[in-house]
Amino acid sequence: MKDIKKVVQEKYSYIAKQTKQQNETSCCGSSSCCGEVDYTIFSDDYSHLKGYNKDADLGLGCGIPTEFAGIRSGDSVLDLGSGAGNDCFVARAIVGEKGQVTGIDFTDAMIEKARINNQKLGFTNIEFIKGDIEEMPLPDNTYDVIISNCVLNLVPDKQKAFKEIYRVLKPGGHFCVSDVVILGNLPEKIKLDAEMYAGCVSGAINKGEYIKIIEKNGFTEINIKKEKEIEIPNSILLNYMTLDELRKFKKDKTGIFSITVTANK
Repeated sequence: MKDIKKVVQEKYSYIAKQTKQQNETSCCGSSSCCGEVDYTIFSDDYSHLKGYNKDADLGLGCGIPTEFAGIRSGDSVLDLGSGAGNDCFVARAIVGEKGQVTGIDFTDAMIEKARINNQKLGFTNIEFIKGDIEEMPLPDNTYDVIISNCVLNLVPDKQKAFKEIYRVLKPGGHFCVSDVVILGNLPEKIKLDAEMYAGCVSGAINKGEYIKIIEKNGFTEINIKKEKEIEIPNSILLNYMTLDELRKFKKDKTGIFSITVTANK
């Protein structure tokens, strides 16, 4: 698990140094860095949202969790895997001056980029801290709302992650996360490949298992608010399987989906 975390840190450190446009054209500007996995194939368009900041948008999400998060003015919001701050700035536009937004990320380069972006904007009620989602350096019962965008699939121990989410949420609080899940079985080569893990694919688990983990950690009123299939180009899949295997993959209707899920504590 530590090896996977190291790979994720390295990949997203490279990505942090690139623009969204560079990520779209060559993942993180170097084929030796990220192979052929294009991280932006998952992302949604944020540009119409209040609070949107172009410098903070690296195209790394797979949904727009703030859309269904029920954030209110004055809320305290935590963003898991906050990257360059994209969702935090959108959340801040909703919570206003009286609210508080915290972003947590375990990649130094992302934390630095987010803090620079925030300094330019001059917000005093946003903070970015370094930490591991499996063991967050945060107090119990602190946040009204937790959001996350295409990050929990990168966490090796999702059981620990949701246990931590439950711990730091206030009683009566809730979360809204956008994430990648699968239907059916991924080929073994994809499951074992660290590069595809950092690209959000091999780290994804079955949708049913994902929901069960949420239930096991005590959450109620679990709802899937949005679901869309993600098309991985055949040119990428053929790096991990033969043409015959690809045909079977398509025939078996194995699906890779982004879902946006809400649940209450």
